[in-house]
Amino acid sequence: MNHHGHLRRITCITAALVLLCLCAIRPTAAGKLSGTRPNIVLIMTDDQGYGPIGRHGHPWIRTPNLDRLYDASLRFTRFLVSPTCSPTRSALMTGRHPMRNGVTHTILERERLTLDAVTLPQVLAKAGYTSAIFGKWHLGDEEPYQPHNRGFDEVFIHGAGGIGQAYNCSCADAPGNSYFDPVIRHNGRFVRTRGFCTDVFFTAALGWIKKVKDRKRPFFAYIATNAPHGPFHAPEQYKARFRKWGFKENHCGFYGMVENIDWNIGRFLQYMQRWGLLENTVIVFLSDNGTTAGGAGRPGTVLGHREDGTPLRCYNAGMKGMKGSPDEGGVRVPFFIRWDGKIRPGRDIDIVAAHIDVLPTLADLAGAPLPENQVEGRSLLPLIENPNADWPDRYLVTHVGRWPKGADPDDYQWKRFAVRNQRFRFVNNTELYDMLADPGQKTNVIDKHPDVVAAMRAYYEDWWKKTRPMMVNENVPLSPVRPFHVLYKKQKARTGIPEWVPPEL
Repeated sequence: MNHHGHLRRITCITAALVLLCLCAIRPTAAGKLSGTRPNIVLIMTDDQGYGPIGRHGHPWIRTPNLDRLYDASLRFTRFLVSPTCSPTRSALMTGRHPMRNGVTHTILERERLTLDAVTLPQVLAKAGYTSAIFGKWHLGDEEPYQPHNRGFDEVFIHGAGGIGQAYNCSCADAPGNSYFDPVIRHNGRFVRTRGFCTDVFFTAALGWIKKVKDRKRPFFAYIATNAPHGPFHAPEQYKARFRKWGFKENHCGFYGMVENIDWNIGRFLQYMQRWGLLENTVIVFLSDNGTTAGGAGRPGTVLGHREDGTPLRCYNAGMKGMKGSPDEGGVRVPFFIRWDGKIRPGRDIDIVAAHIDVLPTLADLAGAPLPENQVEGRSLLPLIENPNADWPDRYLVTHVGRWPKGADPDDYQWKRFAVRNQRFRFVNNTELYDMLADPGQKTNVIDKHPDVVAAMRAYYEDWWKKTRPMMVNENVPLSPVRPFHVLYKKQKARTGIPEWVPPEL
């Protein structure tokens, strides 16, 4: 072999080795992620919505840790949930539309997740997972509906839809509870914690992860903060900056809670890194519905002023609607998914995805079979592998629900609803928006696309007919007692409410 031939051979071998090395360090394709059984952490905030995150363009919120999580994640930029709390939570737990879980409200026994459903931790258990929940459950406070009877091995929760809430039905937290030093139901018994609720929930979650991380079984941790849901209380150090700018107390509390969540995200990620878990754990971050106007303010309204007089306005990322609305701003939330070394970060996927996709996606990762005749969502792993993967368009239905107790749901079929596909949002039977050309929903184009409207109406009509019999909580009598009150008082009288001992981290 001559000198030039020898050089060509070396060059080819070198190129092949370089290519081999590049392939070796390339993040695993999603096709290979299926059935890999990583640990899973699902973090969901309450009423935060899409806007109050720095990377989403918010002009004055400080979220450095969420921004870093954003940078290290793949993001679904059009991820849709329900307009309020319990419906979204039921969809996460089942992979199907909330109303088909019997969830049409957040109180009045209509927040209860049907006992016929197979839940996410029950699905993951078939793949060997141990599961825990920390924070907000809000899918039934009566004993059969509680998470320790729905597949969770470790349970550390408050009751109702928020700490201290109580309604004239079963939906009620421990009596007199508050965001500071809250009483928590821990594996069936009440304990008194110390500190701010969000800090407590993350500490408890980290303690459990530390305990189970070296076992042979993978874990699923569901951290569902009640913050920044009202009442709008936050530790003073997180409110001080907003108070200095002249914000009202409710706004100080809301944005203070958001920045406290951010601090806890940073603390959580530090421990995950310290324990060497970022390489074998999928972390998902989202919120449960659009941003609440009660704490955040209305889009564009002036909340306060900087020291130089610059007005500080409520930011909703240019969207129409907030929590409780069937418009985009009522249902669009962050969706970050991170797995270091496996899911390539820094990418945005603009295909519309939804809460019903979470269970099939996580089950796909775990290699767990799906329950029969239940799951309506799709695994997102093909898109995580390739954003240009074949993804047939589909219709996603939103309905606010919340009709009065005893009312006929059929009277509300065509009120406060929307049908969404990749391009269009059909709202309240009278509005159609081209979400690609007009994401802020400023121009109603219903008269320009009669075929689109007819197709969406027909789909929704059929969907309602199939869904109506599955609204199993509509005629349930209201509970004469508040289970958390009864259990708390009974325990207090018999053994007292012990102090919770925080884990050593």
